[in-house]
Amino acid sequence: MRPDRDACAHSSPDLGKLMMQYQHADPAAAAVLVHLLSPQLYRFFASQLGTRTDAEDMLLEDMVQDVWLRIHRVRHTYRPSEPVLPWMYAIARCVRVDSYRRRYRIASREMAADVLPEPPVRQEEMSNLPPFEELVAALPESQSEVLTMLKVNGLSIEEVARATSSTVGAVKQKAHRAYERFRKLLKQAPAARPASKGAAQ
Repeated sequence: MRPDRDACAHSSPDLGKLMMQYQHADPAAAAVLVHLLSPQLYRFFASQLGTRTDAEDMLLEDMVQDVWLRIHRVRHTYRPSEPVLPWMYAIARCVRVDSYRRRYRIASREMAADVLPEPPVRQEEMSNLPPFEELVAALPESQSEVLTMLKVNGLSIEEVARATSSTVGAVKQKAHRAYERFRKLLKQAPAARPASKGAAQ
């Protein structure tokens, strides 16, 4: 019944059970999984882009759809004894890497030799604290995806390690380095404002 499905969607449903039903061609279970997990996938991809354009928003939607297409093709590989989220994020990482490689190849071919990107305005960047998405996007790829899974998508360190085919220690190290870079950016941003006021006086 629909009320039961709505209640399931709002009370931490058993993702493993839904995946098993999906493996047995239950369309209702597939629909619930897409409804529950697509927002997490979107945030996972979006948090590593920073400020986005309409074209990039469309790209994010395409990436989420690509994840579900791949999940549909390999759903038989999911093992009920394993948690769903690390398995799903491992697929999402592959989609992200493939998408960025494809975009890089296209951009490198289309970039004109006489057009150079404008340098960022350093003073503005220091005087205003960037949004979280931009801070994450500025991190190295391995650190940004770990921080996104931990803080945006709410995975545990063990789940992130499983999703990234890494160790718990390596995940902790990447997260620690990401936090250290965040602290430096947070210290720099407020320091620039007093300097500009002093200059005005």
